[in-house]
Amino acid sequence: MESHDGMLPPSRQDEREERSLARMLFWIGFGVGVAALGATLAYLSLRMASARREDPTTQRIQELIDEANSLLKALDEQRNSA
Repeated sequence: MESHDGMLPPSRQDEREERSLARMLFWIGFGVGVAALGATLAYLSLRMASARREDPTTQRIQELIDEANSLLKALDEQRNSA
């Protein structure tokens, strides 16, 4: 209830201020959350876009390493069986 001078009683005024503060903190938290989500999406987008594609040279080197490993394994098996 409003008094003669247009002011709310102290308890009602405190409730109104608490609701106002809670609303303000909610929107600040919401804004920070949206900003964090946007930053995360931007980071992931840039990371995916700049991911290096495997070039033929790297692929060929890996094939040669795999072939050498299989030859070493075959040689080791021949030594152990003899």
